[in-house]
Order: sequence, then structure tokens, then C-alpha cells
Amino acid sequence: MILLSTNELTSAEELIISNASNAQKAYQEFSQEQVDHIVKIVAEKVQKHSLELAKMAVAETGMGVVEHKEMKNNIASLEIYKSIKDEKTVGIIREDFRSKIVEMAYPFGLVLAITPVTNPTSTAIFKTLISLKTQNAVIFSPHPHAVKSTIAALKICHDAAVEAGAPEGLIGWISEPTMGKTRELMRHKKVNLILATGGSGLVKAAYSSGKPAYGVGPGNVPVYIDKNANVIQAAKFIAESKAFDNSTLCSTEQAIVVHASVKRIFMNELQKHSVYVLNDFEKQKVARIISPEIGKLNAEIVGKSALAIAAMVGIHVPKETRVLVAEESGIGKKFPFSVEKLSPILGLYTAKDEDDGIEICSGLLDIGGRGHTFAIHANDNRVVKKFAKQMPVSRVIVNTYSSIGAPGGSTGLTPSLTLGCGSYGGNITGDNITAKHLINIKRIATGIKEVKIPFSKSDHHLEEFTSNRSEPLESIVNKVIQDSKASVDSELVLKLVKNVIQNYSN
Repeated sequence: MILLSTNELTSAEELIISNASNAQKAYQEFSQEQVDHIVKIVAEKVQKHSLELAKMAVAETGMGVVEHKEMKNNIASLEIYKSIKDEKTVGIIREDFRSKIVEMAYPFGLVLAITPVTNPTSTAIFKTLISLKTQNAVIFSPHPHAVKSTIAALKICHDAAVEAGAPEGLIGWISEPTMGKTRELMRHKKVNLILATGGSGLVKAAYSSGKPAYGVGPGNVPVYIDKNANVIQAAKFIAESKAFDNSTLCSTEQAIVVHASVKRIFMNELQKHSVYVLNDFEKQKVARIISPEIGKLNAEIVGKSALAIAAMVGIHVPKETRVLVAEESGIGKKFPFSVEKLSPILGLYTAKDEDDGIEICSGLLDIGGRGHTFAIHANDNRVVKKFAKQMPVSRVIVNTYSSIGAPGGSTGLTPSLTLGCGSYGGNITGDNITAKHLINIKRIATGIKEVKIPFSKSDHHLEEFTSNRSEPLESIVNKVIQDSKASVDSELVLKLVKNVIQNYSN
């Protein structure tokens, strides 16, 4: 994709970019202690507004659950801060005295951060903190449908940073974002790195910009229930995980693949957690609203509750319903329950054995979600490793909520709201993106090994001449002169030979 300049950025927006770039040049002279103080103050200040920002995000986008977005904001602020606070990101960050290697960090410069409509405030907070921690400036291009809540979070972060001593303008944003402006920002000469969270088209544009970029691919997480799993626990975790913030996290389970031998028990348990099983008629109605056009997700259902979706298609479900589920057998764009739905709707597949389970899960990942996440509930480590080996993903989440486990909420993974998909998903990394991904490292290396560089063939006479260690240079020169019948100034020859050898050595 060739990105042509659209000249959509206004002079005011160009000034914001310029101010951020200049602020970063000043900020990169700050000490580690100064940087850490600023990050701490920003994290603490914005966390106090978690609930307020959550309410704004839900009101503006119509997506998700206030209490869950508040939880995301808390994770994006204090939990992210705790995970990066002790990292060295300024100046000398490591010294290996044995190998005589010194590593020094230096920032990228100006980071362009693109935020999604599904998680606007939490993603903005997260990207701000990791940028500040690494002495980068950051400019945000919010999603057009989440501008107010995103900017509200950024203003809190900016004011707190300046109050703590950061240069004015270190955190900036585009108040009237468009796709044209975002693409122009990607190619802007002052932008040094892109952090892209959004749709696959946006991520592809980031990778096509010619700038270093961390983009994340879509998730279409299958969750496998093995025959030896704790079925009661698995049903509870999957229901709660799928209902979390109305399934707006890409790491949320999208389809259940259950071993046939435990299916009946599992389904009984699943329905105890406000999961409604659609009949064939209801399934067809929901399928049409998931994808009115084959292969295209209906944005109107993203982040909406199960009750709201049921009302959209005119079906009656119990008022406590949190998740809708329908049995499916096909996989592909023609089967809406098999794709990523970003809403509390699950597909259900039956696996006759482990190998069948692997085939179904792999197929689901292949149509969308390669490189992202796979979830499994099993008490046999052999089964876990067997599936993990076969799944084309960057993270395998075991016996917990996939939605918050993959970002590090219920697992030991690095806390992050940007999850790389590795080469499976066409990304540069499969890591949970954090501060370490926003620094460069220069290395000072001192010689520690004796290396003898051999003479070339053209230098074989000099090699023979200098390899005679048993005689002093003066004796060799005098011997050559005595063997010659010509009249030669021995002191001059000796001086010339010494100069030649000295120059060769240098």
C-alpha cells in the first residue's frame, strides 16, 4: 500500500507535533530519577479518575461496561506503573564486566499512538506511561468515535506530567482525527515510531508507512475444554471472561471447542452463569446481525450487551443473560459464529478427541487471529503442551480468563494493552508490548579476545620478513646489504624498513 500525503494536517496540528518533538529533545536530558518521578505522578493522578473516564468512554462509544472499563483504567495506570517502575530506561542500563559490554538506552523520539474505540481511555493511559518511561514524546490519533474520552484521559496525563516537571507539550493529540490525518501522521518526518492498535487495515497502513511500527493483529481466540478439565471452573471462567466489558478485548474467547465426553456436563454448568443457548431459528437471526455482509463484522453489535443484541433481532432471552452461544460446525467467513465478534456471542464446537480439537482450533485461528491467543482448560500438562505446540499463537492461556489473562491480569505475563502477534500474525514481535520495546540500545564493546589477522598472499614477502623472530631487525638488514653488491646506506634502509612495518601494523 502506497500512502500518499493528503496535506490534511492543519497548521495548529503541525505546531502540536513540532512542540512535542522539541519537548522530547529537552526530556531526553532528564535523569532516570526525574523520569521515574514523572511517571509515578502521572500514574497516580490518572488512576484517581478511573471511574470518571470509564463513564465517559461508555457514554461516548456506547460500548462496554462502566465497572469493567474502570478496572481496565486501573490496570493501565497503577498496574502498568508497578510493572515498569524499576526498569532502567535512561543512560547506562546494563554493564557486563566479564564481557566488557556496556549498554546504553536512547529513545526513539516522537511516538505516534493510535487508540481504538473499544478501549479508548485505558489504551491512552497505557501508551502514555510507557512513552514517558522511555523519554519519548507521544502524539495521539484517537478513534473518531472516542475523541472526547480519549482526550480527557490525555489532558489529565499531560497536566500531571507538567506538574511533575516534564516539558510542556510532551504529550499531544489530534482533536479532530480522520483516517487521512492518521495516515499522514504515520509518514510525518518528525514521527519516529508508531504504536498502532486498531483494525487490520490500520495496522497494515502502519507497517507500510516506512517507519518502525508495533501493530497488533485481530484476535479470534478459541478455547478448548479437555476431557480432564475442571469443567465447573472452566464454565465459570469462560462465561465471566466473555461477558467482561461486553467482549471488547481482542484476547477474549470467541469460540468454545469442547471434548465430546464432557460436553453435556459443561453445557449444564455454562448455563448456570447466565449463558443463553440459541436454538436454530434464533441462531440464524443472530448470525445475520453479526455479519450482514459475508466477511464483514457489523459495528453496531461491538461492545453491546447480550440483552441489547437479542433485542436488535427480536428474540426473547432471560433478563439476566450475559452471553449468547450457538452450536456451530462450519468454519469460515460464511459462518458468522466462527469469526471474531467483539461482543458477548460465542460459537460452540464439539471435538470427538484431542486431534479433532486441534484441527478445529487451528481452523478458527486461520480465518482470523493467527499469532494472537489460544486458551485451554486442562489438568493434563501433556495435553496443554500438545495443543500449545500446534497452535499458531504467541500466548497460550491455561485455566483462567483469556480476556484478562493474556494482557497479564490473571497470569504472570507482562501487563500490557497492546499484544503482539509475532510472525504468525505478521508482527515484528509476539511480546506483550511494554516500555522495553520503546527504547533503542547502543553497546560499548571493549576488546577481550586475541585475534591474529593473517597476511594476504600479496604480503607473503613481508610475512616471511617479519616472521623471523630469532634475529634482530638490524642483523637481517645488514645481512641483506652484505649479500648485495650495490653500495647501500644501511642506516637509511633500516629506517625505511621500520617505517614500512610500523605503517603496516597501524
